[in-house]
Amino acid sequence: MSSVPLASVLFVCVHNAGRSQMAAGFLDHLAGDRIEVRSAGSVPGDRVNPAAVEAMKEVGIDIADARPKVLTTEAVQASDYVITMGCGDACPVFPGKTYLDWALEDPAGKGVDSVRPIRDEIKTRIEALIAEIDAQRTA
Repeated sequence: MSSVPLASVLFVCVHNAGRSQMAAGFLDHLAGDRIEVRSAGSVPGDRVNPAAVEAMKEVGIDIADARPKVLTTEAVQASDYVITMGCGDACPVFPGKTYLDWALEDPAGKGVDSVRPIRDEIKTRIEALIAEIDAQRTA
C-alpha cells in the first residue's frame, strides 16, 4: 500500500467534541492510511463528548484520547475535502476543495442511547465518502 494518502479530509463542527470526532474516528478506522484525517472546531470545547466516546467504543473505535482542536485556515488549505457539521459561516472557502455539509443532529448534552443513531448515520456517510474518494482517485 502506498504511503501517500489518496486524499485528505477535514471534519468541522462547532465544538469538535462530537460529530466531527466520531467522523474522524470512523474514517481513520475504515480507510487507514489511505486517507489523511483531520478534525477541528470553530469554537472547540474542552473535551470530547463522553457519550460520543462511549458510543464509538461500542463499535470498537477508541476516540478517548482525541482532543478538540481549533479550526485553522492552514487545515482547510491542506485538505481535499472539507465536511462541515454545523459550523456555519466560520469555515473559510478555497478554490479546488470539495465542500460538503452534513446536516447531523448535535450529540451535545445527549446520552449514549441518543448518540447511537447519530453515530450510525455518520458511519453510513463515511462509507459513502470512502467509496466516492476511491472512485475519483481510480478514475
